[in-house]
Amino acid sequence: MGQMIEFADGAHDAYLAVPESGGGPGVLVIQEWWGLVDHVKDLADRFAEAGFVALAPDLYEGETTKAPDQAGKLMMALNIGKTAEKLGSAVDALVAHGATKGDKVGAVGFCMGGQLALFAATTDERIGACVDFYGIHPNVEPDLSKLAGPVVGFFAEKDGFVDLAAVTKLMQAMGEAGARFEVHRYLDTDHAFMNDTRPEVFHAEHAREAWDITTRFLHAQLGA
Repeated sequence: MGQMIEFADGAHDAYLAVPESGGGPGVLVIQEWWGLVDHVKDLADRFAEAGFVALAPDLYEGETTKAPDQAGKLMMALNIGKTAEKLGSAVDALVAHGATKGDKVGAVGFCMGGQLALFAATTDERIGACVDFYGIHPNVEPDLSKLAGPVVGFFAEKDGFVDLAAVTKLMQAMGEAGARFEVHRYLDTDHAFMNDTRPEVFHAEHAREAWDITTRFLHAQLGA
């Protein structure tokens, strides 16, 4: 359904998926630490099937990996300042696209991307809704008082990266910042439970429920 495009005058690449209807609300899809892999492109396609114009920027500039050690190195090597600029340019491209309806977009991120989605939502007022799937990045600390819209978060009981203490801390920070948020925490579930290319962690029932919540939330906030 989608295709690779260039944005910001050809400086960056992204995967763009447009609904068959020809238009819809815009959603920024932010990758896991593996890079812009086929799973992320598939998620963008699924958002398009759900009626959204989905744009997944390539934050690693062409690099991908299947090795956890290399993924960790790529994540930690990410220049957060440059990444913020790239995400801002991606929002520019998404808002300006002829298929995108409305001047507000959503940001949805997975793993590393979940934390970056929160970060982007605190730095760009055009992000009117944010969905954080088990977000983690030790070098990214969003100023939650600057959130321009509501947040939905999904977390897993058996997550070795984002444990109960981390989720509790995030919820407390959200409350103190006066943010509008809701958190869903799934029992007997691992980190990356949405990733159907990883059978060792994928949880079909919870992934389906989280997907339904996500698409309803985004349509409600951004317009059907």
